[in-house]
Amino acid sequence: MNQTQQTMLSSLAAIFFISGFSALIYQICWQRLLFTGFGIDLTSITVIVSVFMAGLGIGAFFGGRIADKFNSNIIIIFCLVELGIGMFGFFSSFLIHTVQNLFIHANLGLLAVVTFILLIFPTFLMGMTLPLLTSFFNHFIENIGKSIGMLYFYNTLGAAFGSLATGFILFNYMTLSEAIYLAAILNVTISVLVFSLYGRKKYEK
Repeated sequence: MNQTQQTMLSSLAAIFFISGFSALIYQICWQRLLFTGFGIDLTSITVIVSVFMAGLGIGAFFGGRIADKFNSNIIIIFCLVELGIGMFGFFSSFLIHTVQNLFIHANLGLLAVVTFILLIFPTFLMGMTLPLLTSFFNHFIENIGKSIGMLYFYNTLGAAFGSLATGFILFNYMTLSEAIYLAAILNVTISVLVFSLYGRKKYEK
């Protein structure tokens, strides 16, 4: 791996760390907000986490196919994905409260379906990020296995730190909505940063 490739991998790893960090802020905050409609018990927690993970899985499945189909525009798509996550984040508190008010007396099954419809868009976008960036990086390095492992490691590490920071720091100084706004700002920052670094440049192996 040459110096240019190493620098690129390091910058993408940092970006993925921040992306994972913001994703767990969303998950914890949205889960807290959704408890108002679901209540707090094992069933409600299972439904909420299942909906979140299903969206991530579907996004990852289609993200790789989108990357293959639009190979020359991967970075633009990635930036739009991060921007879309951030834009949803800014309005998510309002949307969740609105849905809960409309379905406050609904049964658990209907609430699960409504929650899935509400969160499928942002979680689908979150799931797309890893296959998009790894497909982009695959153009510039032979040892893609090591690269994917490193990117996934930093994404997971960012998620772990996001979970800890949300529970032990952010909730002590911010409201739920303010913590969500912070995550949204991080996503928009990632979008702008990645576009400024890679959106207009051409790299060679």
